[in-house]
Amino acid sequence: MALYKNTGNPARRISRNAAIGVLLLIFALATLFPIYFMVISSFGDPVEAGAMNYTLWPGKFTLDSYKFFFNYSKYSFRWLLNSLVVAGSVMVFNVVFASMAGFAFSKLRFRGRNVLFAVLLCAMMIPYQVTQVPLYILVVNTFDMENTYGALILPGIVTVYNIFLAKQFMSSIPSEILESAKIDGCNQFQIYTKLILPLSKTVLAVMAILTFMESWNTFFWPLLVTNSMEMQTIQVGLKNFRFANTTYFGPMMAGATIAALPMFILFFSLQRYFLEGVTVGAVKG
Repeated sequence: MALYKNTGNPARRISRNAAIGVLLLIFALATLFPIYFMVISSFGDPVEAGAMNYTLWPGKFTLDSYKFFFNYSKYSFRWLLNSLVVAGSVMVFNVVFASMAGFAFSKLRFRGRNVLFAVLLCAMMIPYQVTQVPLYILVVNTFDMENTYGALILPGIVTVYNIFLAKQFMSSIPSEILESAKIDGCNQFQIYTKLILPLSKTVLAVMAILTFMESWNTFFWPLLVTNSMEMQTIQVGLKNFRFANTTYFGPMMAGATIAALPMFILFFSLQRYFLEGVTVGAVKG
């Protein structure tokens, strides 16, 4: 039997790896550049957009744009609080309800389970924008919830995508563990709380990060259901720095930088679980 010999040219392999490294570096810089430009611009003077000096490195660093952002409106802190309440509530509800649904679809046997799950998957194919008009009529006209936390939170308390993630991950948990718990006298709720949830920390962290980021960055729906500055979220509140003839670019970038901080904090706090579960959707159920 002929032994395999590595006849590859080491110099060519090194050159190829170096080229790949350069391409990845360029891609990383292109990805980080908007964040860098946002932060750098937030330390400029709070002047109108027409008077802005767009440079990669400002001539001076000042916190005047941040002061302008908080002094511009008495609701600046309220915008941040609204976003925190809405995104936090949506995240908690999704983690609880989606994990319950995922447990039911993956481990419980009931009539119509596969049909119901197929219907949910079909619902994922409907564009988000298509549902806005009927959802707005339901929330505002039928339930009269305009300009309330309920209108901001209830439409997003659980998503099909999170149910899908939970179902796919929990399907990989051995059923023998659940059968052993049943023999020991555990009911379904105890199995869910004492076995399924501890074993599903990875997918729950992924769901929490993605759901919080999506809810925090949502602009269109809060714009539709809020009609006062008091109930606006931070993403909607930033539009108040844009007027018919000009835009206060520096304060807007300062607000955007502040709005990005909670997402960075959440991601780096749960990044270990996120990296472990980054391919959770590919788990075979």
